[in-house]
Amino acid sequence: MTPVIIAAAVAVFIVLRLRRRGHAGPTPLARGVQERIGAVLGDAGLVAMREIRERVRGRVFRVGTLLILVAVAAAIVIPAVRHKSSPPQTVCVVGEFSPQSRQLVDDAATRIGTTVEFVPEPSVAAAHADVQAGNVDFCIIDSGRLVINKAIGTTDTGTTANLVRAVSVALGAQQAYRAAGLSPAQIEQLAQAKALPITSLHPGNNTSGRTTSVVGVILIFIMLTQYNTWILMGVMQEKSSRVVEVILAAIRPIQLLAGKVLGIGLVAMGQAALIVVVALVLAKAVGSDLLKGTAPLELASDLLWLVLGYAFYCWVYAAAGSTAERQDQVQTLAFPLSLPILFGYITALTTASSGNPSLLFRVLAYLPPTAPFAMPVLVGLGKVTWWQFLISVALSVAGTVLVARFAAGVYRRAILRTGRRVRLRELLYGS
Repeated sequence: MTPVIIAAAVAVFIVLRLRRRGHAGPTPLARGVQERIGAVLGDAGLVAMREIRERVRGRVFRVGTLLILVAVAAAIVIPAVRHKSSPPQTVCVVGEFSPQSRQLVDDAATRIGTTVEFVPEPSVAAAHADVQAGNVDFCIIDSGRLVINKAIGTTDTGTTANLVRAVSVALGAQQAYRAAGLSPAQIEQLAQAKALPITSLHPGNNTSGRTTSVVGVILIFIMLTQYNTWILMGVMQEKSSRVVEVILAAIRPIQLLAGKVLGIGLVAMGQAALIVVVALVLAKAVGSDLLKGTAPLELASDLLWLVLGYAFYCWVYAAAGSTAERQDQVQTLAFPLSLPILFGYITALTTASSGNPSLLFRVLAYLPPTAPFAMPVLVGLGKVTWWQFLISVALSVAGTVLVARFAAGVYRRAILRTGRRVRLRELLYGS
C-alpha cells in the first residue's frame, strides 16, 4: 500500500498547490518539474502536465472528488456509528445467577454482536411487570427459565430474538451439565471448550468479497465514465475552437494524443488512490467492518483494472472525439461508445451481488472491453486463479495496443478535417 499512499499524497499536494495558486502563472518549482517531465517524456509530457493542471483546477474535478469521498465516508462511518450507538440488551435477573451463568450470557451476546446490561429484580412478579412494561428486554429466573413479553417467531432475526435463543441454548446446556452430576470446575472447563476447526473442500460465499466487488465495480464505472467523457469533450473542443491547429504546428498528432490520455490518466489514478486511502483510514479509525476481510490483493486488482480499463477506452474516446465538432455530435457518439461499459457494469454488478458467476461472465473476464468489470469481481469472489488473471491482463494489454494503433491513425486523419462530417473511408484509409 506504500505506492498508493505516496500517490495519494502527491495528488493532494497538487490539488492544494493549484488551488492556492489560482490562475497565476507557474512557480519556479512548477516550471522546473515541467522541464524535467518534458526532458523525460518530450512534448507528450508537457501536454500531460497541461492536462493535469486543467483538470485538477476544474470545479468538476474538485466537486466530483468531494462527492465521491463523502459517499465513501458515509458508507463506512454511518453503519459503524449506528452499530456502536445501538443500546445494550437489558436483562433482568431473579434468584440464582452464578458468575458462570453471567459469563455464558455475556459470551452469547458477544457472538451476536451486542452487549448486555443486567438488572436485578426482587421478585418474579416484579420481573414480569418490567418485561410487560418494556423496561427490560427479557428476564432470567433462577438460571433455568426465560421470560419474554411476546412469543418469538421462527422468522424473527432481531437482536433480542437472537440473544434469547443463544441464552436459552447456553443456560440449557449448563442445566444439563449440572443434572449429569458434573462439578463446577468441570462445567467451567466445558464452557471454555473451543469449536473444532472446519476445512471446506470447496470455497463458500465470500461476503466481504462481494461487498468489495460491488464497491469496486461502482467506482470503476463512475471513474471510467467520467474520464473518458473528459477525453471525448476535450478533443472535440480543441478541434472546434481550432486550438489543435496551433498545437499541431509545434508537435506531432501522436504526441498530442498520448499527452492528453496520459495526463487525464494520471489524474484518474491520483483520485482513485486518494479514495482508497481515505476509505482504509476511515475504516480503521471508526472500527468499521465494511472492509473487514478484504485482502490487499482485491484492492490492488481494482486499481489495476481501473488502469487497464482506462488505457483501453481512452484511445477509443479520443479517436471518436476527433471526428466531432459540435456538442450534438458528441452526444450521438457517447451512447454507442458507452454500451460495452454499461453491459460490463450491469453484468458485473449482478454477479457480484449473487456470488455465482456464469460461464458467459467468465468469458467476459477475458475480453478487453468487459474485463475491467468482470475480472475484479472474480478476484473478490475467489473464482479465478493467478494464471487466469495474468492471461486476462495480457489479453487486455494486447487489445489496448491494437486499439491505440488504430485510434492514433483515426485521430491523425480526422483531427484537422473541419467544416463537414468525416467519412468512414477517410478515417480508415485517409483518402
